[in-house]
Amino acid sequence: MLKINNSIIELIEGDITELATDAIVNPANADLILGGGVAGAIRDKGGVTIQQECDIIGSISVGEAVITTAGNLKAKFIIHAVGPMAGEGNESEKLHKATLNSLKLATENNLKSIAIPAISTGIFGYPIDDCAKIMLQTTVDFLKKEDSKLKVIFCLFDYEAFDVFENDMRNYR
Repeated sequence: MLKINNSIIELIEGDITELATDAIVNPANADLILGGGVAGAIRDKGGVTIQQECDIIGSISVGEAVITTAGNLKAKFIIHAVGPMAGEGNESEKLHKATLNSLKLATENNLKSIAIPAISTGIFGYPIDDCAKIMLQTTVDFLKKEDSKLKVIFCLFDYEAFDVFENDMRNYR
């Protein structure tokens, strides 16, 4: 756990769809189609209303984020953030923006807790080491500037990802 002003960053290993945070982040594709991976689990557990809301929004660009309700999930909202695909160019800036825009949406909607996976490290093929550095640095910088009491949980699906994030988080203690 890391305390930044009145906020907390925490790491857990587990299934993000099982968390009862105010919001969970879906590492979305630009068309907001809930296909496989985390998005597929969100669709399967959360129900069709989430996809219906995404269909109304349409598509968004890489680095952007939008918010919907969370259907049948324990979370109240889903923040859909589009991260970069490995090799598409300017990936670190795009991942920074996806992370930052997710955090901004959480504070703009007066949320108190948000769970974020390792965006772009699944089917998009982004390296977990780079992901951890960018997402943690972006979050620390954001929380240093914000006067909020936001709990940010990085929910990592397996021990390998958890270990990478945990090792990188030591740089901030």
